[in-house]
Amino acid sequence: MIKFFLMVNKQGQTRLSRYYEHVDINKRTMLEAEVIKNCLSRSKDQCSFIEYKDFKLVYRQYAALFVVVGINETENEMAVYELIHNFVEVLDKYFSRVIMFNLDRVHIILDEMVLNGCIVETNRNRILAPLLVLDKAAES
Repeated sequence: MIKFFLMVNKQGQTRLSRYYEHVDINKRTMLEAEVIKNCLSRSKDQCSFIEYKDFKLVYRQYAALFVVVGINETENEMAVYELIHNFVEVLDKYFSRVIMFNLDRVHIILDEMVLNGCIVETNRNRILAPLLVLDKAAES
């Protein structure tokens, strides 16, 4: 099961966070700081899977952006690794350039892909369908 999903820039600033288990705000800040520090300190030659406390971290770097997913020990690391790539490809397909001004759309995309910590959709066209409907409604 996925515990959390983070998008972080190289400066360590969290750009998007989604938690699938309740975590207090104070603990979230500490957790994010530690997780970001662990991922940013690794070289590109090192594995993208990190054992951290009672869960695992799976991350991928895209230019200046890191996508970090916290999972429990029963989740398949490679499936989550591919989920991250699919998520970034969907973002790339929908947004021409800047995504940080459209975080509501990014959340919709993530919610279409992951529900209650479980991967529910990977088909790009089905993921983007609700957004395209919203875009058509906004145009008219």
